[in-house]
Amino acid sequence: MRLPVALLNRRLQHGFSLLEVLVAFAIMAMSVGLLYRMAGGSAGTVADIAQKQHAVWLAESLLASRNSVRADGWSEDGDAAGLHWQVRSKLFNSPINALQKVPLHVIEVSISWSNGVRPGQFSVTTLLPERKPRAGEGVP
Repeated sequence: MRLPVALLNRRLQHGFSLLEVLVAFAIMAMSVGLLYRMAGGSAGTVADIAQKQHAVWLAESLLASRNSVRADGWSEDGDAAGLHWQVRSKLFNSPINALQKVPLHVIEVSISWSNGVRPGQFSVTTLLPERKPRAGEGVP
């Protein structure tokens, strides 16, 4: 009994063909590249979140440093740990403010950074009361 040639060749073939190996390598390379991009993107996101968290902590500490504002306002800026910060205030213009015995000031804290993965900015706005001048402190 003779076997057909196609069946005979199939029995003698062991392993993978060159084409099958190349396709497997191409699929593996695409998978590794995708995983690398996903891991790199996650690391960048973590760095961005950490930088924003530092900016929030700095803003909170700046606002906690004062519980009131002088009549001439609050204008200050500086640098801390790679973050540039700026504090500006202006009188709160509102009919409610005119009725109060203690005027309110709008305080805006802006924090920016250019190091890290991407440059960014964070700002927060709040209200603080105006304080009376202390003894020996001149009124502008």
